[in-house]
Amino acid sequence: MTEQCNGFTCPVEATISLIGGKYKAVILWHLMNNTLRYSELHRKMPKATDKMLAQQLRELEKDGLINRVVYPVVPPKTEYSLTEYGKTLAPILDALCDWGENYLSETQNCKENCQ
Repeated sequence: MTEQCNGFTCPVEATISLIGGKYKAVILWHLMNNTLRYSELHRKMPKATDKMLAQQLRELEKDGLINRVVYPVVPPKTEYSLTEYGKTLAPILDALCDWGENYLSETQNCKENCQ
């Protein structure tokens, strides 16, 4: 029988449970060196619905990966940034970006070679 720790049978499963939402990794990527307002995040992810983006932000905040600061002004201003804990994901996000760039360049070459 596989040993479980906090309900997970593997460290990858634990990591994916935190960053594996539809837009979570993308949100974390955009916040890596920035503090962004909700509208700025939404502009960077135009395919995300308001409901999905808000849900993903709430989950990341609940898991301690991002900070949410609400300023009591009119209209309300909300800013998001990575927590120190969230910043520890930088090597993983960098690796995902590198892999994605390689994948995109290979598939682009493949399309050019196949046409």
